Amino acid sequence: MRPTFRLVAAIAATLLLAGGMTGCSALGKESGSSSGRSSSSGDGSDVSLGQAGFDNAAKPVVAGTFDSPMAEGAKVDIAIMGLRVRGELATLTVQLTPRFPGVAPDRINAYRLNGEHGLGTSLIDPVNLKRYVVVKDSGGKELETDDIFVKMTNNQATPFYYTFAAPPENVKSVDLQIGSWPTFRSIPVER
Repeated sequence: MRPTFRLVAAIAATLLLAGGMTGCSALGKESGSSSGRSSSSGDGSDVSLGQAGFDNAAKPVVAGTFDSPMAEGAKVDIAIMGLRVRGELATLTVQLTPRFPGVAPDRINAYRLNGEHGLGTSLIDPVNLKRYVVVKDSGGKELETDDIFVKMTNNQATPFYYTFAAPPENVKSVDLQIGSWPTFRSIPVER
């Protein structure tokens, strides 16, 4: 009985090797492309394929200047750079610019700009009546820029990134709540 098992294993190994040499894979897909990638439609619908890149918004979708409780006369510029969906996730890009008259405090961060409260950034879906909070990784850490440990400089924009579950296809825009500042309305969902 032992020789039969060895014979079957040898035949299986030979068939797998022959299949690999002809460009076939065990999953029935072609694997003969020299780059190791299949072609994609280019519309971003196949997230496992495509060119590496980054979100690069040159100008904000909307921006506003608000009071900050951090110091007398302090303001913060908030620029919403975009909300881009890729697969099942959506990435929000925001720029915060602290504005202090005179000499700025030594330590500026988003937490202090918001009156020593976390920003609690969330998306509000007016179509499906849902609130989206920042997703967490497998270690339980929220996928967002840290609002305490990221140091900010007076009069200089600092980028902040937040990752959410993507709203459904029928949602074309969402409202956005950041910190204690007014809600930003109708932020377009880019797909």
